[in-house]
Parts: sequence; structure tokens; C-alpha cells
Amino acid sequence: MISLPRVAGRHALTHLGLAALATTVALGAFIAPARAETPVVKLTEVTAGAGELRRAFFGKVVARETVDLAFQVGGQVVEFPVEEGASVPEGGLVARMDLEPFQLALDEAEARAAQVTRTLERYQKLVGSAVTETNLEDAQTQVDLANIAQQDAERSLRNATLQAPFDAIVAARLVPNFSTVNAGTPVVRLHDMSDLRIEIDVPETLFQRAGQDPDLTLTAQFPASERTFPLEIREFNAETAEVGQTYRLTLGMAAPEDITVLPGASAKVNAVLNTGASRIELPASAIVIENDRSTSVMVFEPAGAETGTVTATPVEITPTDRGTVAVTAGLEPGQEVVAIGGDQLADGTQVRRFTGFGD
Repeated sequence: MISLPRVAGRHALTHLGLAALATTVALGAFIAPARAETPVVKLTEVTAGAGELRRAFFGKVVARETVDLAFQVGGQVVEFPVEEGASVPEGGLVARMDLEPFQLALDEAEARAAQVTRTLERYQKLVGSAVTETNLEDAQTQVDLANIAQQDAERSLRNATLQAPFDAIVAARLVPNFSTVNAGTPVVRLHDMSDLRIEIDVPETLFQRAGQDPDLTLTAQFPASERTFPLEIREFNAETAEVGQTYRLTLGMAAPEDITVLPGASAKVNAVLNTGASRIELPASAIVIENDRSTSVMVFEPAGAETGTVTATPVEITPTDRGTVAVTAGLEPGQEVVAIGGDQLADGTQVRRFTGFGD
């Protein structure tokens, strides 16, 4: 076995220790954490907008009236020009029966009326000689009955033609053309779209304001258009729904000319109440919710052009229908708050303003 001298061994151990120490220092330098940088935050300025409360409701378009038209006489339908979904103007032809039987009945009634009228005139000349007063009265009665029969025949002839009672949309044809129908059998269903109606269910608080508060405005928006249309209250149901304690409100507007809106279509109704007082709105992401359910925001206090500190400031909030929150207390216009990520910051944290992705 070869043994090293004592002195040489001590030097060898010394060199090994220095090498290990150097390695440890190098590794320590390699894994040492980098210096923490100042957090960059996105800020939003506090502004006071118009004081108004907004609510959105989803409603359904309904017709002003829906009627099933029927002939008041029986016969065969020979003209049925309307198509489902088509518009028919007031007084326009909807359907017509075969008029020949009704025209023949009218001709017969006219001939009968002419006959009894001649008899009456002849009796009037002979009264007092060959004709008694009773014969004259009977002849007059026959004339009256003949005139009534003639009027009935004229009415039946008119009723053999169906006309639209209003500007309408044909909802459905209920019988085929050339079919024979009885009196009173519905042949077509029409929607009165001269005044467009929208039904919505509203809570009691808004129901009480509707039609009474001049600061409440109602507008409608349809999926086929980005335009909004003013609405007026037409009628309401005085009984609440079984679920939700809501009232059915019927709103009306003139039918738009540039889009076609049919019964059953959906509509968004916006209700805006002008409260008069201005209010502050912030994105929901700016609100910090503590464990005790209290709410606050991080207010930016500038210390330089782009740097500053944040201060946790308690606020009172209410939700809006636009996904934002209304701040009712705690902030003043002109302040700047952290728009997102405030819950990751502590009170007094130094931050830097986000000015762009090249920052």
C-alpha cells in the first residue's frame, strides 16, 4: 500500500475543501432569486356618468288582434289568393265562394218583389170596388216580405266574399281552395299588425312607475336590427303571475318599415329611469372583496410620472345590468384605481402604471 506524507495529505484536503466551497458559492450565485420588480398595473380613471338606472327585459312580439275569419254563408270556395306569411291590406280580398247560387237567389227575390209590388199597385186602384181593405193590407204585407227576402239575398251575396278587416298578416290557411264549407267554419287566421305589441313581465316596483313616471323611457330592439324603437304602454294585466310576483305589461309601437317582425319573435326591452343624480361606474374586476364581504378598491397615489403607491379604499357598490358596478360611496371623480388584479396587491404597495405592451 502506498501512503502519502502527512503534509502532502493535509494540502490535498485543503485543496478539496476550497474546491467544494467554490462550487457551493457558484451554485448559490446561480440559484439566487432575482430582485423583485415593481408591479405594473392597469389603471382606470373614476368618472361620474349620467344618473340613470337601466333594466333589460326579454319579451315576445304579439299581434294587436288575431282573428279566424269565416264565411257567414255556406258554399264552395273558388278563390283563395292569400298565402301564409303574406300581408293583406285592409279591404283586400281574402277568399270568395262561388257566387252563382247567391246571384240566382237574389234574382229570384227581386222578381218576387217586383211581382208583389205590381199586385199592390193594382189593388190600390181597385180598392172600394172589387178589392177590400183587407186584400189591400195583405198585398202590402207581401211587398214588405218580398223586400226583406231581397235584402237577405243581397246580404248573402256580399257575405260570399271575405275581405281583410284590417291591415293583416296571414297566419294560416285553415281550409284548402275549392273546398265546400259551412257557415261559420274558419277558413283563414289573420294577425292585426297595424300596431306592434310586445309583452314583458316586470317587477312590482317598475310596474308602479310605468305610465306614471315621465323620467322612465322604454325602447325595443329586435335581433334583425341594431336600431332601437320607442315604446308606449298599451295595457297591463292587473293580476300578478303565480311565479315571481311579476305583472304582464303590453307595450306598443308602430310597425317598422325596414324589417319584418312577426308574432312570436323575441324582443329586448330596455327600461331607463333618469334619477337626476350622477353616479360612478367601475368594471367588476376593480372591486376587491374581503373575507368579511366588505368591498374596496386600490386607489393609485402618484409619486412620479409613471410610479406611485396604491391605497386600499373601502367603497359601497350596487350591481348594474351592464356587468359593471355602481359606486355609491367612497370615491370621487378624477381618482385613478387599479382596474384588474387589485386583490393581488397590498395596501401601500409601490406600483408602476401600465402604458403599453412595450412597457
